[in-house]
Amino acid sequence: MSFHQFGLSPDLLRAVERQAYTVPTPVQRETIPLVLAGRDVLAGAQTGTGKTAAFVLPILQRLHTTRGVGHPDGRRPIRVLVLAPTRELALQVEESVRVYGADRPIRSTAIYGGVGFDQQVRRLRQGPDVVVATPGRLLDHVGQRTIDLSRIEVLVLDEADRMLDMGFIRDIRRILALLPVERQTLLFSATFSNEIRALASDFLRDPAQVQVARRNTAAELVRQVVFPVDRERKRELLSRLIRSGRIEQALVFTRTKHGANRLAEQLGRDGIRATAIHGNKSQGQRVKALEDFKRGRADILVATDIAARGLDIDALPHVVNFELPMVAEDYVHRIGRTGRAGSDGDAISLVCVDERPLLAAIERLLGHPVATEVIDGFEPDPRVRPEPIRRRSDQRPMQHANAGRPNQAGRTGNGARAGVPGRPDAAWRPGPAGRSYGHRPSGPFRAGAPDHRQRTAPARVSRP
Repeated sequence: MSFHQFGLSPDLLRAVERQAYTVPTPVQRETIPLVLAGRDVLAGAQTGTGKTAAFVLPILQRLHTTRGVGHPDGRRPIRVLVLAPTRELALQVEESVRVYGADRPIRSTAIYGGVGFDQQVRRLRQGPDVVVATPGRLLDHVGQRTIDLSRIEVLVLDEADRMLDMGFIRDIRRILALLPVERQTLLFSATFSNEIRALASDFLRDPAQVQVARRNTAAELVRQVVFPVDRERKRELLSRLIRSGRIEQALVFTRTKHGANRLAEQLGRDGIRATAIHGNKSQGQRVKALEDFKRGRADILVATDIAARGLDIDALPHVVNFELPMVAEDYVHRIGRTGRAGSDGDAISLVCVDERPLLAAIERLLGHPVATEVIDGFEPDPRVRPEPIRRRSDQRPMQHANAGRPNQAGRTGNGARAGVPGRPDAAWRPGPAGRSYGHRPSGPFRAGAPDHRQRTAPARVSRP
């Protein structure tokens, strides 16, 4: 099947060809005809599956071929609203609108926190056809009466499960209440949880369902390997792997902002071009770090999980877990940054004895062990005993589990989600060097930094 079979306009087809896409992805094959037909859609798809083009292309086709209902005073209405959980994702979606609509420009703008309010007001006054927004900043504009949502024809909820995870459900319902009842609604989610289905039943009309990827599956083209190493020698091993050429361009994950800064600085002292991206960085600093990485001015981008959500880096060859995540599902999200759009990728995890319970939880989630390889000269010392994992260097140790702490569903965790089974004090004895247990799992995942907001602040307060 080709994109020509969708009946897209010649200018859209030319834009697709310029991106070197010839064959639609599964989510595009199923979703584009439904959107063109005007159906509401509930789609299960992660970042990396082509979902953005799956809704941007048919929406642009609609904007090109139909006229919107203008305001009584003649002002140009906003016709399409896309809600995204993070500023990075909002920027990427808006960029896609500009890229695919280049031959017949559609006015679009991205609205997100962490930047000046007045500049966004000026862009809104220019009359964009498409607004891509994070919920918090959009409600800021609603409160200041700088945006009118009364003529919205199409609403897209992108990464709806992430928005719910980040606590945006009330904001989303407030926004939905401001929109016209007669509209087309598209909801994209990596998972179909009960909360997602409840949201869909409230606001979608007889939706067509599209499911193209299973929950919590790792990218099919990602080769996964664990390198056991003592905790104090991780940075040394990472530098060795980079200088030897085994790791080239890589997105490297740490658990904390301080850890990301420290690792980037240490790698720099080792003569490696590295930069860091995390929530304490300003939007300008984050954009610069990402641009430096994409353009080859930095070989290593060190990031926290929050900062990396929504990052879309073409042909990223390596993801490195310098520290394993406390939540097993986040491992799958991390490694989904590579092995995208038909390209191979490698996911490397540097695992010390403290993280053995976390690795066990990841392997249970994947349904198989991850291949293990011991690097000569970096064999773990079997005499080293595990220590509690700390939140930050100056804080108390972090429990491996969510034990005794309510989770998002209001239940008390028993440690399964954070991956803590087994004895935390058991010494880790890695298997023989080079022994391989794994196979290639399947399904890419999403990721971007959250739209953190001060919920009690006045509407004019800048929200990152």
